[in-house]
Amino acid sequence: MKLLLTSGGVTNASIRSSLETLLDRPVAQCRALVIPTAQWGHPMCGPTSVQGLVAAGDRSKHLSGLGWASVGVLELTALSTIDPQRWVSWVREADVLLVDGGDATYLCHWMRESGLAALLPSLPDTVWVGVSAGSMVMTPRIGNRFVEWPSASDDRTLGVVDFAIFPHLDAFPTNTLAHAERWAAEVGVPAYAIDEETAIRVVDGAVEVVSEGTWQRFEA
Repeated sequence: MKLLLTSGGVTNASIRSSLETLLDRPVAQCRALVIPTAQWGHPMCGPTSVQGLVAAGDRSKHLSGLGWASVGVLELTALSTIDPQRWVSWVREADVLLVDGGDATYLCHWMRESGLAALLPSLPDTVWVGVSAGSMVMTPRIGNRFVEWPSASDDRTLGVVDFAIFPHLDAFPTNTLAHAERWAAEVGVPAYAIDEETAIRVVDGAVEVVSEGTWQRFEA
C-alpha cells in the first residue's frame, strides 16, 4: 500500500498535496472508507467520538471531513462474521482507507482477526491514511507507554514499516521531546517523533517526512 502516516491527520497544505499525489487525483474525486476500530480499545474514546468521525464532525475535519466523493465505514470487529466475498470488494473499490486513532494494539488485533492485514499486500494502489494509532499500527512496536488495551500481550504491531512513531509531539505535557527520547531508547528500532503538522509518507519502501511543524528522527 501507499502510506501516509500522521499524528493529527491532513492538517496543512503540504500534507494534503502529498496525499493527492499518492491518490493521483483530487480528494473530491476519491472514495474513502473510514476505520474507527482503534477507538474502541482506548479508554478516552467511545460512541460520541466514533459518531463524530463517521459524521465528519469538526474534530474529524482533517480525516473524514476532507471533502471526499464518498465516505463509508469499515468496522473491523464485524468483518469476521461477514462473508469475505462481500467486504473484500468494499475494500478493493475504495481509493483510500482512513484509519483513526485509539489503541494500536487493539487495532492490530482486529486487523489480523478480520483478515484485513493479510489483504493489504494485494492493494498496491490503495492509500492508507493513519492518524495516531492508525499510523502506529504499521510499525513494529509502539512502546508500552502507548498500550491502553488491557488484553494486549505486548506492544508489538504489524511491522509493515521498520520504524516506530511517537505521535502528538508537544500536544500534551507528557509528549515532549524529552519523553520521546526516553521512549525511543526503549523501543529499540529507528523512530520518529512527529507533531500534528507532520506526516511520514512511505511508497515502495521509500520514506519521506512531510512537515510544516516539528519532528525528530531517532536512530536505534
